[in-house]
Parts: sequence; C-alpha cells; structure tokens
Amino acid sequence: MSTVPSDLAVEAGEKGGPSTGGAPTPARRVIRELRRSPAVVLSVSFLAFVVLLAVFAPWLSAITGWGPYTFDSSAIDSDLGGIPKGELGGISAQHWFGVEPQNGRDIFARIAYGAQVSLLIAASATVVTTTVGVVLGMLAGYHGGWVDQIISRVMDFLMAFPSLIFMIALLSALPAGNRPVLLVLVLSIFGWPYTARVIRGQTMSLRNREFVEAAQASGASGARIVFREILPNLRGTIIVIATLAVPGYIGTEAGLSFLGVGVIPPTPSWGQMIATSVGWYTVDPMFFVIPGMFLFLTVLSFTVFGDHLRKAIDAGDAA
Repeated sequence: MSTVPSDLAVEAGEKGGPSTGGAPTPARRVIRELRRSPAVVLSVSFLAFVVLLAVFAPWLSAITGWGPYTFDSSAIDSDLGGIPKGELGGISAQHWFGVEPQNGRDIFARIAYGAQVSLLIAASATVVTTTVGVVLGMLAGYHGGWVDQIISRVMDFLMAFPSLIFMIALLSALPAGNRPVLLVLVLSIFGWPYTARVIRGQTMSLRNREFVEAAQASGASGARIVFREILPNLRGTIIVIATLAVPGYIGTEAGLSFLGVGVIPPTPSWGQMIATSVGWYTVDPMFFVIPGMFLFLTVLSFTVFGDHLRKAIDAGDAA
C-alpha cells in the first residue's frame, strides 16, 4: 500500500482541517498559553468558585439553614459583649465561616450574597464602560476632526476629576434608592474615558490600513467600516481592557461601601463587612480576615488572569 498522502489529505493539512498537521486557531493558541501558567489556573479556579458561590447563594443558604439577614443569638455570648462562641469566630458545622459579633449573622451567607453584589456591580459597570468607551473611541479615532475634538475634550474633562472624591460626593448627595444601580452609573461616568482613550489610539493606527482603504474604495459607509472592519481587529484589546476593569470596579465598590456611601446595609457587601469588622479585629480577627481575604483574592485573581491574557494575546499576534 502506498504511503504517499493523497492530494486531499495534503490540502486538508495545509488548511488546518481534519489532518493533524493543521495550525491551531488564535483562540486555541491563547488558551494553550494560559493553561501553561499555574498562576492562571489557580486564579481561574478561585474565580469560578466565587462565581458559583454568588450564583448558588440562595441554595447554599437553604442548605446551611442561615440567610444573610438571619440573627442567631445562640451563637454569640451576650455576657462578653456579643463575641461569637467557639474558636475562630464561631466556625462550626452550623456556621461554616463563623458569625458576626453582636448579631450572630452567618458570615458564609453574607460572603456569598456579597459576592453577588460585588460581581453584579463590577460586571455591569464593565459592560457599560466598555460599550461606551469602545463606540466613542472608535468614532473619535476613525473620523478625527471635530468629532475627535469633542469626544477627546469630554474625556479630558472627566479624567481631570479626582474620581474617587467626586464619586463619594455624588453618592452622598443622591438618595439611597437602588444603590447598586447608582453605583454602576457613577462608576461608568468616570470609567469610560480610559477605555475610549486606548481604543481611539488603536483605531487611529488601523484607519490607514489596506483593508480600511479597500472598504472605503468600495463605497462602504463610515459606520460599516467602523463596526465591520475596525471593530473585529480590536477584539483582543477590548477583552484585555474589560478583564482588567472588573477588579478595579470590585475594589472601588468595596472602598465606597467601606466609606459608607456604597451598598447600604443590611444588603451584604464585602467592603461594608470589612468596615464593620474594624472594631473587632483584636477580639474576633476572623470577622476581618474572611471578607478581606475574599476581596483580596478576587481582585488579585482577575488582575493575574488579565495580565497573562494580555501577554498571551500579544504572543499570538506576534506569532
């Protein structure tokens, strides 16, 4: 039997088809690079745990028997000022992460529901800022002229503000209402210019490329060129920006809640829990350590993943 490959097999191998000689796609190449890093694997594993914790918070509360607002007076010692009974802040088979001093609320339930709040606010703010920043950045970078001048001046105006101070001022002045929605709006107002600035620069470097000139010569409209030709070439940049924006918004929400202008009690929030635990860290350090650890590891995991993702995409583009 002849061992010479047929023309069809050679052709399939050259096109990356069924033959095993096909080159991996850019997405597979990026995934392969990410899987090689133990730090990325650990980060993704922890983030998956936090997401599952947030998604299944109601079911987990039903399993443990304790909700985020349920008081357990039997778990605290009223004679000692409300300190949790038992070791490590009252950690037991009933309360997996212990209880809060004075009121006996289950820390595990509040961590799970706090993950819901933090991830929802951060993800929503990321979607809004990324969408607005990408659209306005592409319009400014492609059209130039007065369009670029107007969008760029608005970006400069917002970026000149000390954003944290103005967030605190705005949230203090606004009625409590639906505080998570207000947080998303305030974070988005001050967040989109940073995305738009990066996308504007990338678009300016793409608008003189051959494929854009070919689309212009064929009579394509400006909107079609921006969204059909330029946008697909910005996917890697957009993914990295969005991935790195999430931990920033998680940290900002926690900071605002810590200062008392973010999520309003009794709605659980990691930053709010850390603020409450400050007065108890000498007698009940676990009340401070547990929410602080979740906040730190979540932000760190997103940052590590985003940084390695950027490197993997850059390596794929270079290849």
